[in-house]
Amino acid sequence: MSNYKTVFFTLGILQIILGVFMFIPIIAQFIYNQIDSSFFGASIVTIVFGTLFFLSNLDHEKKLNLQQAFLLTALSWLSIALFGSLPFIFSGLGFSITNAFFESMSGITTTGSTIISDLEGMPKGILLWRAILQWLGGIGIIVMAITLMPIMNVGGMQLFKISNNDSSEKILPKSKEIAIRLIYIYLGLTTLCATTYSIFGMNIFDSITHSMTTIATGGFSNYNESIGFFNSLAIETSAMFFIILGSLPFIVYIKFLNGNKSIFTSDSQIKTFFKIIFLSILILSMYLIFNNSNSLNLRSIFFNVISILTGTGYVNAQFDDWGNFPLVLFLILMFIGGCAGSTTCGIKIFRFQILYSFVINQLKKIIYPKGIFVLKYEKNQIDDKFIASIISFIYMYLIIFFFISALLSLSGLDFITSISGAATSISNVGPGLGSIIGPNGNFSSLPDVSKWILAVGMILGRLELFAILVLFLPSFWRN
Repeated sequence: MSNYKTVFFTLGILQIILGVFMFIPIIAQFIYNQIDSSFFGASIVTIVFGTLFFLSNLDHEKKLNLQQAFLLTALSWLSIALFGSLPFIFSGLGFSITNAFFESMSGITTTGSTIISDLEGMPKGILLWRAILQWLGGIGIIVMAITLMPIMNVGGMQLFKISNNDSSEKILPKSKEIAIRLIYIYLGLTTLCATTYSIFGMNIFDSITHSMTTIATGGFSNYNESIGFFNSLAIETSAMFFIILGSLPFIVYIKFLNGNKSIFTSDSQIKTFFKIIFLSILILSMYLIFNNSNSLNLRSIFFNVISILTGTGYVNAQFDDWGNFPLVLFLILMFIGGCAGSTTCGIKIFRFQILYSFVINQLKKIIYPKGIFVLKYEKNQIDDKFIASIISFIYMYLIIFFFISALLSLSGLDFITSISGAATSISNVGPGLGSIIGPNGNFSSLPDVSKWILAVGMILGRLELFAILVLFLPSFWRN
């Protein structure tokens, strides 16, 4: 077990950090005179466990091999979700263990699905804690996607290695520098978003919590009507702007600050991302013009397309009243997701770009059997092993989606709820479709077994599937 001391040492640090963050909602409790011992007790328990992990593994080797990187990735998210549920359990608000874990997992994976049916009646400390969980999940996935995922060769993420010559041992020191810069950028965007919300009419508490869940593309709101509660064009426009900023690859911010001023207009992922937004808005608008003109509202179309594509999950309209086609379109957008290295989830745009290029190349080979066609992405040559990684990821994504859908159906849910629930969990979107978990619904009435299935789907989707699945292969541990 000594080989894994670095893993448990790091887990200890993460739990201590989480415990420290639990003190922040206590400030809100004092300000709003809603003082109880829930966050203090949860913080002490979390810090004590973290300290035990930390102190018992001080003699670790200070480096990670591939097995340890996979194990750390899975255990870190699982442990944060577990300890993050303690404030809900200790709150005295009647959260069951299942509901508390579901809410915590939904927060840390930036999914945004909730079991709380009366958000307006929740204590400020609980609302702030939900936002903090999503904010931590957002920066966590960015750092992991840029530093750990590439060296783990998960689903084509090796394309985004900091340097193609870096091994896991060499990349870690450089990763620390990049992680610090990413945190500064993330914090700066959150502050700017909160300031903008405040200027356009949100009170200080709402502007802080909503800025956290906006930049994290998480979608937790303090109101049952989500962002639509404010009924403000300025606030919704601000939300769209900052959701998009959170959906771009965060490595481009570093490149921009390093002097590459054209990176935002030259990056192919970003260009494709905006093309998908434009095309989706155009298709949806045309459909509503000819089939449901009473629902035509460009403000709602723009907002919900961006929110669903990026997996944010804010809503400002009951889009399930628009007809059947918009529901299918939103289901497709859930799967696509945003850019790699951002806070968004889904299959990711770069995988669709590479798959499209691969299909075009295969067609060219049929037409010109003797031709030689080199597959490239962002001027990097793509080999067969890389293509196999992309295709296997998309294949497993769809297989797991259908598997989760079947399990949800077996647990007693109807077809629409099962399909959209599976899609929203594995794509970390938030709201589903239908009357139960639709735009202004919630997950409180679902059976407990359904909630556990959805929670598993959330962590699988957030960690790019293989980071979890590989842990169940005996050959991985024998290597």
